Amino acid sequence: MFYYEFMQRAFWAGACIAILAPVLGVFLMLRRQAMLPDTLAHISLAGVALGIVIKITPEWTAMAVALIGAVMMEWLRRSYKSYSEISVAILMTGGLSVAVLLMSMQHSINKGFTAYLFGSIVAVTQEALYVMTGITVIGLFLIWWYRRPLYLMTFDEDCAQTSGVPVRGLSIAFNILAGMVVATMIPITGVLMVSALVILPAALATKLGRSFGQTILIAMTIGVFGVFSGLFSSYELNTPSGASIAFILLLTLICGLGLMRLLKYLKRRRNEFEQSFTIQPTVSVPQPISANEHLKES
Repeated sequence: MFYYEFMQRAFWAGACIAILAPVLGVFLMLRRQAMLPDTLAHISLAGVALGIVIKITPEWTAMAVALIGAVMMEWLRRSYKSYSEISVAILMTGGLSVAVLLMSMQHSINKGFTAYLFGSIVAVTQEALYVMTGITVIGLFLIWWYRRPLYLMTFDEDCAQTSGVPVRGLSIAFNILAGMVVATMIPITGVLMVSALVILPAALATKLGRSFGQTILIAMTIGVFGVFSGLFSSYELNTPSGASIAFILLLTLICGLGLMRLLKYLKRRRNEFEQSFTIQPTVSVPQPISANEHLKES
C-alpha cells in the first residue's frame, strides 16, 4: 500500500488533520458550536465550484470562501445573541445554494464533485500536502500560545472580557483557523463528512478525559486511529475515504460509550455485592424512660 505515492500523501495529510481537527473539536464542543465545521464545509463547497468554473485551483478558492464565511459567522452570531444558531442556517443555506447554482452553469464539473462530497484518497496533491502541513504546525502553535485565553473564553466569555481578553478578535481568529482546517480537510474526508473528524473524537474524549489537557490528548489519539484505520480500509475495500473514516469514528464512539456504561454497571454491582457481606456494628441505643418510671425510681 505504501509503495504508491498517493497513499503516502494520503496518510501524511491524514495525520496532519487528525492531530489538529480533534483539538478544534474540543473547543467547539465546549463553546456549543458543534455545527461550525458542517457550516464551513458547505460554504467551502461553493468555493470549490467557483474555482472549477473560473479555472483556479479549487483548494485555494475553497479556503478563501471559508475564511470569509468564518468571519461572517462570528458577525451573525453576535448580531443574534439570543438566537446564535440562526447563523448556521443562514450560511449553510447560502453556501449550498451558491454551489448548486455554479454547478448548473457548467455540467462537466458534476462528476468531479463526487470526490469533494465524499472524499477521495487520490485527491491529495503535493501542493495540498504542503498547505496541510503548514496549517497544522501554525494551528497547533497558535492554540498552544493562546491556550489560557482560549480556555477562559471557551467556558465564560463575559469573564474573559472582564479579564482583559480580546474576546471578539480571538473568536474571529479561532473561526478563521477552523475555516482553514475545514477547507484543507475536504480532499480527505469530503464535505459531507468533515464534522465526523472534528466532533466525534472530541465527543468521546470529553467523557474519558479527567482534565482539559488529557481530553485534548485523547481526542488526538482517537482522531489518528480513526483516520489511519479509515484510509487502510478505504484502500483495501475500495470505499470512499471520508465515509470509511466517519464510520470507524462512529463505531469507536459507540463502543467507547458502551464500554463506559458497562464498567459503571459492573462497578455498581460490585459495590452492592460488597455491601451485602459487610457486617454492620450493633450499637445499643438507650430507651427513653417514661415519666411514671422516673417518679418510681425517685
